[in-house]
This record gives sequence, C-alpha cells and structure tokens, in this order.
Amino acid sequence: MVKSLDVPDLVLASPQQTDSFGQTIGKVLRRGDVLALVGELGAGKTALVRGIVTGLGGPVASVTSPTFMLMHEYQGRLRLIHLDLYRLQRPEEAESIGLSACFTNDTVAAIEWADRFPDLLPADLLEVRLSHRTRTTRMVKFDARGARSRSLLTRIHRACHAVGFSTRSSQPTTRPRRKASQR
Repeated sequence: MVKSLDVPDLVLASPQQTDSFGQTIGKVLRRGDVLALVGELGAGKTALVRGIVTGLGGPVASVTSPTFMLMHEYQGRLRLIHLDLYRLQRPEEAESIGLSACFTNDTVAAIEWADRFPDLLPADLLEVRLSHRTRTTRMVKFDARGARSRSLLTRIHRACHAVGFSTRSSQPTTRPRRKASQR
C-alpha cells in the first residue's frame, strides 16, 4: 500500500500569488504529468495555467482560457496541452476533440473543469481544486491519485517551501467582523 501524502491546503492571497504558485508548478512538472483543475467560474484556473506556462518558459502572453477553442498548446521546456471541458455536454463530445490523445508521456496536460468527465481522464492525475475565500483570496486543495501524481505533489510541496509559500489549514485568514456595539 502506498502512503498517502498529507499536504495541507494552500491559501493564495492575491492574483499575483496564484501566478507565482503556477510558476512553481511549471518548474517541477515532468513529461506525462496531468493536472485536473477544478473550481467554479473565476476561481483562478486559467490564471494558474498562465503561471504554469511561465514556469515552463512558454509564451505567457498567449495564454487564454480555451473555453471556446477547447484546447490550446504551449511549448516551453515541455509541451503543455491546456483543455477546457466547460462547454462540453456529453462524453462523446470530449472524445471527439481527441481528449484521450492528450495524455501521453511526452506532454503535460492541464484540464479545466476536469470534474465534468472524470471517467475520460487518466487514473493517475493530480487534482488541484481552487475555491473562492474572498474576492481576491483562493484556497487550493490537492488530491493525488496515483504514484506519478504523488511524486508531482511532493515536488510541488517542496518547491513551495523553497520559495516561501506557506501551506495552511483551512482556517479562515480574515478576522470576523465585530458588531457595531462591540467597537
């Protein structure tokens, strides 16, 4: 039995930290890694990919959400395939864009809205779940689903500590507001 990693949640306090976190991920990615990005609209999935492309040494200016195109490719240190499954309604649509061909040992894949068709994704992937905490603050939770993704999560965790990202528990980072009568 493989030991599960106990990696605390990560709080990103600004869009700049989301970008920096993405850069950290991009620097430790290896061929064949798969990132399943999950979160509601505006949670920072595309912003995270922009940072990942920067970390891979790719053309960051061209990074946009692939919602309407469904797929973008970026070349840096590694080739990254960036997919968005938001508009797809049926598994057949995902299969028709060649989804399964995106998961090779020669590329890295980052899939936005990965929770829409989990059965079409590789079993070994790292789920990165982003959620709103405040207007600018995001919470990141990780779920490594296999040996490769556990290795990736370990590399991300070590790299975060090396560059000064602090991981925290899911405790709120904002103070509760006091009632007017308490002021």
